[in-house]
Amino acid sequence: MTSDDRVLISTHDLPRAGQLRDAFKREGYATELVTPSERLTGDTDVALLILTGVDPGADSALARQGRDDLKVPVFAISPEDDLPPALRPGFDEVFEHSASIDDVVLLGRRSIERRRLRELTGIVGRSDAIQQVLERVVQIAPVQSTVLVTGESGTGKELVARGIHALSPRRHKAFIAVNVAALSETLLESELFGHEKGAFTGAIDSRRGLFELADRGTIFLDEIGEMPLQTQTKLLRVLEQREFLRVGGEKPINVDVRIIAATNQDLRQLVAIGEFRRDLYFRLNVLSIELPPLRERREDIPLLIDAFVREVSERNERAFPGISAEGMEILAGYSWPGNIRELRNLVESMVVLAPNRAIRPEDIPDEVRRGRGTSLLPVPIVRREGDKEGKATLRPELEFIFRTLVELRVDMDELKREFEAYRSGASVDLSPYAVVGRVGAGQVRDDDRGIEIGAYTPDAVGEDQEGEEATVPVTDLVQDSRVIVFEPGMTMEDIERQAIVAALDEVRGNRRKAAELLGIGERTLYRKISKYDLDG
Repeated sequence: MTSDDRVLISTHDLPRAGQLRDAFKREGYATELVTPSERLTGDTDVALLILTGVDPGADSALARQGRDDLKVPVFAISPEDDLPPALRPGFDEVFEHSASIDDVVLLGRRSIERRRLRELTGIVGRSDAIQQVLERVVQIAPVQSTVLVTGESGTGKELVARGIHALSPRRHKAFIAVNVAALSETLLESELFGHEKGAFTGAIDSRRGLFELADRGTIFLDEIGEMPLQTQTKLLRVLEQREFLRVGGEKPINVDVRIIAATNQDLRQLVAIGEFRRDLYFRLNVLSIELPPLRERREDIPLLIDAFVREVSERNERAFPGISAEGMEILAGYSWPGNIRELRNLVESMVVLAPNRAIRPEDIPDEVRRGRGTSLLPVPIVRREGDKEGKATLRPELEFIFRTLVELRVDMDELKREFEAYRSGASVDLSPYAVVGRVGAGQVRDDDRGIEIGAYTPDAVGEDQEGEEATVPVTDLVQDSRVIVFEPGMTMEDIERQAIVAALDEVRGNRRKAAELLGIGERTLYRKISKYDLDG
């Protein structure tokens, strides 16, 4: 393996620098040793700077040059072990003195690949959320498995798909992107699989489909949730047998294609209402990447704006006076329902129509300045033209209500199962007025689950019961937020609210993790948090 990327290694700790140089050379990287007082040049082929034997808490000229001038990741290997976290700011990775050379090379290679991925795709961002996405892309790109990319519209799903292809062994073959929603059912099948001469009116000659054209490469199926059921069946055969029939054809055609699918819909919801094949869903969801909406990575907004300003200014040959601090604060605080696509369009309009001064709040559109722009509907609605018999489908409003009811039914069934499992498996008696647990240190404890059920009042339990099993009235307990207690008159909504509060408390308010813990979609959790007024 060879690489054009160059790794710079400082000679603060010369023996360690020599070990790193040899290790990176074995991985195919060009390396160069630099002295502590050396001035680094802005060569574009530098991909990583490693400082050996330096104090991560001290000011380093080499580190500043690496970050500010070369704009590359900077690693540090400390001369000591057990470094406090306070010494780590300013470095992408900090290793203790005893760290393995192989670990440094592994993380260095991943960092270089993430940087290359940003350059290839234009993905911009330093937030934890986007770093996790980039790391996921680097991990799954070399394998052959099918990938499902999910996320709201405008979050950059096609960029991720192109990045997977660019880092894969198939990068020298074709990458073909198909927007499933833009093609009718008949045309979609012909486009994907091709057709034989005379297969239908107007088929004056045979034609190869996109799967044949993408042979040994990658095909990206965007908006996969809009694919008709009949075409889904043929796609499933391609995934399982690696073969298909052209429209009107009789001879199977074998292909070697990696499929990357993307959707802004909840495919599990479509499976539940019968609009997406369950077996196809599981075949597509072998490896998955979920892209965060822009409102969950606000620290990346200034970086994205800078990147878009440079791109639009160069393309239109227009100077841009910049954005004031107040204007940038408004842009960073907006919810961006259209995500990166909406941000890019706004930046382009500001560059083209900019006055001869920095952009101020009054120059920003009213809907952005006042925070208006979030959709009234919490989930997207699938709209169909009609079935084969010409019958009209539900109106969007009724379809939205129907989908919401179906999703609520699925959520409630899951909550019922979890509640029954809890009641049967815990040593807690969920009778109306009492909780049974072990008494001690001012708490009633459930030893089987390893949690504190609640704090009791002094007169709730006698001193002679300390350390023993005891039945304590619920009214005498200050309930732990991780415990759900049932009382007469409570509705399933009350229990559901307690379950959401408990999940959020368990993951310290991380809504994505809470949704995974509850087994529901993140959008569903957002809707329920709003419903139960849990935003605070």
